[in-house]
Amino acid sequence: MLKGKKIVLGVSGGIAAYKAAALTSKLVQAGAFVKVIMTESARQFVAPTTFQALSRQPVYTDTFDEQDASQIQHIDVADWADLFLIAPATANTIGKLAGGLADDMLSTTLLATEAPVYIAPAMNVHMYSHPAVMNNMKKLDGWGFRFIEPGEGYLACGYVGKGRLEEPESIVRVLENEGRKHKILTGKKVLITAGPTREKIDPVRYFTNPSTGKMGFALARQASLLGADVTLISGPVSLDTPKGVRRIDITTAEEMYEEVLRYYPESDLVIKSAAVADYRPKQTYDHKMKKSSGDYSVEMERTKDILKALGEQKEHQYLIGFAAETNDPERYGRQKLEKKNLDAIVINNVAEEGSGFGTDTNASLFITKKGTEKTYPLMTKDELAQNILSSAANELESGTQ
Repeated sequence: MLKGKKIVLGVSGGIAAYKAAALTSKLVQAGAFVKVIMTESARQFVAPTTFQALSRQPVYTDTFDEQDASQIQHIDVADWADLFLIAPATANTIGKLAGGLADDMLSTTLLATEAPVYIAPAMNVHMYSHPAVMNNMKKLDGWGFRFIEPGEGYLACGYVGKGRLEEPESIVRVLENEGRKHKILTGKKVLITAGPTREKIDPVRYFTNPSTGKMGFALARQASLLGADVTLISGPVSLDTPKGVRRIDITTAEEMYEEVLRYYPESDLVIKSAAVADYRPKQTYDHKMKKSSGDYSVEMERTKDILKALGEQKEHQYLIGFAAETNDPERYGRQKLEKKNLDAIVINNVAEEGSGFGTDTNASLFITKKGTEKTYPLMTKDELAQNILSSAANELESGTQ
């Protein structure tokens, strides 16, 4: 899967830089063309001539050392890449990328590339777990950068723990596997809903729910990585838009209904993971209601059932719903699958630890109308998204809806 691929390998300054030499050799043996960019710190561990000999390509170390006067070096390398790999990725390099800094050849090229970027961290175990580093990695993950998790074991600093650069053979295997699955949704239009809705009482009060949109955004991010044309309709959340995703922000259930129905006819795959309000205040006020003595009651009315409307209007679309339940989730999920005319449903017991609103993980039961069932144990929401999308892609390919 790597034969003929043009790979830029960014090597930053850590003792694991020596592994990058072996990685370069493995990539070349797999048939890839490899260009190496080294930071100044990386040159303290390995000489550029090592990478030049292994890659049989020029090695870049200085933004201002223009090797071809007819081109701007970092832009040319950024455009050349089919994929970009940083290995080892130090805490400093990860922090610079998360902060949008560009002060050397590696960081400027990273900001200029539109190729998929894979990051293989390597650092001391305490550095890896530091809140600043974890926050930077989380930010980059939200932007669509892909991480190759470090291994656990004896580190050069003498500690034992997580932070060791993954072995070159494993990194190559990850890239090959990513290449195999990358195109499974190419040409498909995917519509995803995410987050909560807010139903206004007055200018300072509203009804809502604890949904953070993390599951929907993970689905949008992974669908885009799989080659889909993704439209994400989201309620009010504090998440960055995944790379390559068209995002439409709404506030109320009525607004979401209108936007979903607008994009629905042209969609191939629709995943409704938003937590839409079932009810809204029957009467709203343009001015803040003043506090008074005694109780106050709000009369509520039903909002439009978006998922039911989609099921009724379904033609060629593959429609997936979510069921967030707290008791007897499977029974209620199966009822929803049938009543709403869905092709599949993802059932979550939000009362289980790690599976509720706002978590970074989820455990689910995935059921199709054909009777296929898959149980997904607790995993990250991005991993769950990959599983859901893989199943949906298989259904779309087979045409059995």
